[in-house]
Amino acid sequence: MPKLKTKSGVKKRFKFTASGKVKHGVVGKRHRLSSHNAKYIRSNRGTSVLSDSDVAHVRLWAPYGLK
Repeated sequence: MPKLKTKSGVKKRFKFTASGKVKHGVVGKRHRLSSHNAKYIRSNRGTSVLSDSDVAHVRLWAPYGLK
């Protein structure tokens, strides 16, 4: 069997936790922050966990897992 390809964008954007959840960086924090209010910027700090319906897609894109 040939090896399966891993989407290179997934390697850069997602991490798996020990329990199998998927962490991702929060969107909307790169540029044009002056148009967002302070509450939006504060609440989107750090990382968050993907919903279960989206985790299935990420697992297909990263067939051998992520470190």
